[in-house]
Amino acid sequence: MKTVKLGQQGLIVPAVGLGCMGMSEFYGQADDAKSLKLLDEALGIGCNFWDTADMYGPFTNEELLGKALVNRREKIILATKFGVKRGQDGAWLGISGSPEYVKACCDASLKRLNTDYIDLYYQHRPDPEVPIEETIGAMAELVQAGKIRYIGLSEVGAEELVKAHHVYPVSALQTELSLWSRDVEGMVLPKARELGIGFVAYSPLGRGFLTGAIKQRDDLERGDWRLSNPRFSEKAIASNLKLVEKVEEIATEKGVTPSQVALAWVLAKGDDIAAIPGTRHPEYLNLNWASQVIVLSENEKSELDVFSNNFKVVGDRY
Repeated sequence: MKTVKLGQQGLIVPAVGLGCMGMSEFYGQADDAKSLKLLDEALGIGCNFWDTADMYGPFTNEELLGKALVNRREKIILATKFGVKRGQDGAWLGISGSPEYVKACCDASLKRLNTDYIDLYYQHRPDPEVPIEETIGAMAELVQAGKIRYIGLSEVGAEELVKAHHVYPVSALQTELSLWSRDVEGMVLPKARELGIGFVAYSPLGRGFLTGAIKQRDDLERGDWRLSNPRFSEKAIASNLKLVEKVEEIATEKGVTPSQVALAWVLAKGDDIAAIPGTRHPEYLNLNWASQVIVLSENEKSELDVFSNNFKVVGDRY
């Protein structure tokens, strides 16, 4: 198993973790019994870096993980997030990073997760109305209270990262990174590295698109949020498949799957990068886990870098 050190404070995680969001919402019909079984299998192979958030479900994804943590909390590296406000009915209620909200969210997450501490606690999105220094200050108090161990941020810019890190050491930055989402490589990832902050790549498989399993909109279940995502319109899919074809070409030559090539490319970006692909299927869990031992040649990395860098992805990320 390949491990990654996130931040100077030394949080060690597997290079490939598990994004749990889709077990409760967004990607079609969920099944708690199957998800709990998958979490059992993940722990069994060593994939013990689990990522969730209070807004997934909403709230039910944390409750699901709370069930999975019973009698084995110490074996799991648990990450969750706060900051995207939702109602019990699923309504979207905006963003908050106020100190009072941070602390209330942490207590609520601890209760749902059935634990007394969170290993890695992220601000899910920056609050434009609250200085990030105030939010990080509240998170630092949670560290001092023993409720969280390490602080993370998600989808922040380089300037915000610097401001936050000056208040309290940030261990991890979680942001989208894949062959079709490389914006973070411009300024944000270099700044994180300058500060000694680890990087956690979410959606490293392009929300499943880079696996090659999605050739048309009919391949998505009814209720799948990707049906409303700009990159999954019929026109976008038809154009973006050219990137998938390049990944498939290299995968065929190596005798591996496209998903493994896409994940191996992300991990090859640096020893400070972990990835958290999501899945509800044991087969894909094992393929994702095995990707950390796949080594892309310099030629293969260069070919993917150049092609994806020059490729014009159709559709915004959101």
